[in-house]
Amino acid sequence: MKISIITPTLNQASFIKDTIESVINQNHSDVEHIIVDGGSTDGTLEILNQYSHLNWISEKDSGAANAINKGMKIASGEIIAWINSDDFYEKNIFGEIEEHFRTSKVGFLYGNLTFVNKKKEIIRKEKTTRYNQDFLIHISADLIRQPCTFFRKELFEKTGGLNEELKYVFDYDLILKMLKISEPVYIDKNLAYYRDYEETLTRRYLKYQGAEIIKIARENGARIFDRIILSNFIKKVLFSKVFY
Repeated sequence: MKISIITPTLNQASFIKDTIESVINQNHSDVEHIIVDGGSTDGTLEILNQYSHLNWISEKDSGAANAINKGMKIASGEIIAWINSDDFYEKNIFGEIEEHFRTSKVGFLYGNLTFVNKKKEIIRKEKTTRYNQDFLIHISADLIRQPCTFFRKELFEKTGGLNEELKYVFDYDLILKMLKISEPVYIDKNLAYYRDYEETLTRRYLKYQGAEIIKIARENGARIFDRIILSNFIKKVLFSKVFY
């Protein structure tokens, strides 16, 4: 089965090589890597031109969700995922991921995530908590580990794609939609690395993320648990420095 990886990017020349190389260094040959650039001016395009296998476009977009949706429309793989241009995959994990999808009817899967700094030095390794729809709606929205989540393209299409009105937690919204259709499989091994540093959107726009989380949770039936959801999110970001 073919795997399509989408990477949205804007002025990430310092990190994007790590992302690209991590997709190259896999044990599954049928992979396409689609880069959707928002108009970088920092040398990102020059880096992309060094890799002839990439399928990339560079044009203005309305945000990350819009960029990822563009990539999904181009993607020809049956298995898809997106990874940001400052994150990167564990080596040789695509083969096992492909096998899970090929030998079962699973709609999506996720694994563990390792947090690193700008220099790729490990901050900590995290074993992802297993989740279901009720837990994400009523207790904690911060269990989504997007860099280590893979799904069938047909499942993504059934959800209608990413909500482009959301700027920060569109992954949370997408997972809730997927959970209404399919139960995920959890793989107990590290699948990806997340760069945790001050300039990330997670750190800079915490209050806006919280507002989006409450909005999505309420749309999915949350009522009296609003404060719990937001409180858990804030504690996780401020004290553990974690979010997807």
